[in-house]
Amino acid sequence: MRMNMPPVTKNLLIINVLMFLGQLVAKRYGIELESILGLHFFMASNFRLHQFFTYMFMHASVEHIFLNMFALWMFGRLMEQVMGSKRFLYYYIICGVGAGIIQECAQWINYMAEGLNAYEGVNIGNGTVLEMDQYLNMWNTVGASGAVYGILLAFGMTFPEERMFIIPIPVPIKAKWFVLGYAVIELLSAFHNNGDHVAHMAHIGGMLFGFAMIMYWRHHPMVNSSGPNVWERIKTWWEEFRKPKMKVHTGGKHSDDMEWNYQKRERQAEVDRILDKLKKVGYENLTDEEKKTLFENNK
Repeated sequence: MRMNMPPVTKNLLIINVLMFLGQLVAKRYGIELESILGLHFFMASNFRLHQFFTYMFMHASVEHIFLNMFALWMFGRLMEQVMGSKRFLYYYIICGVGAGIIQECAQWINYMAEGLNAYEGVNIGNGTVLEMDQYLNMWNTVGASGAVYGILLAFGMTFPEERMFIIPIPVPIKAKWFVLGYAVIELLSAFHNNGDHVAHMAHIGGMLFGFAMIMYWRHHPMVNSSGPNVWERIKTWWEEFRKPKMKVHTGGKHSDDMEWNYQKRERQAEVDRILDKLKKVGYENLTDEEKKTLFENNK
């Protein structure tokens, strides 16, 4: 690991590896962390809202985490340098959450298409019948793949002409074709699922949410390059919302526009009267109150 690796990429790598080691240790004590923190189908009893975030840090095997972390290291450090650390972290999390949302939608479509809502149990083979809730709790998604596919898309859109060597392809291909090819493969795999237990729709979901964010940022270039400060935007909106629509501030007191305009006209009329008197009788013949009015108006 390079010492100058950007902080978010480095910390994401460390957290994912530590969480995977935690899974291995917990399993020795009979605790299935991937079942607790993985993303369950929203109609299952084990589903929790926080799983949309925690599932990204769970992995099913050494091969699973190695491939995801290798891609994160390879492409994440480049995109973090381009985006800035805050925006990159925001992008990573939204892609991961978005991938989970698309995966949940795909599972719901599968649930309805198979007519599972009409049954109380499912025969999983060998004469074993599981209650529906037990079966649905088996629909558990883990891994950072959705977020990583979002990063892959960002690389392809940022450096579309960059040539890449991909094993076993003998010639280099441009990044844009590499990303497009990956997306097509994932989409085809999702519709021709052969029981490989891979969340292909989650991969597509990460790309879709990543594409939406990149296009938004491209059409809103004035957004802070270090990351969209959502809370500052909310604060600004709230202050604008609370700002009085027909109020003005005059001398520490508030009045509506009509009253304030009336008072302004009255003051101006009084000043004009005093100026006319000044021309006729001179300054020394003005009353103290009139002199004070002129002084305050001049100030």
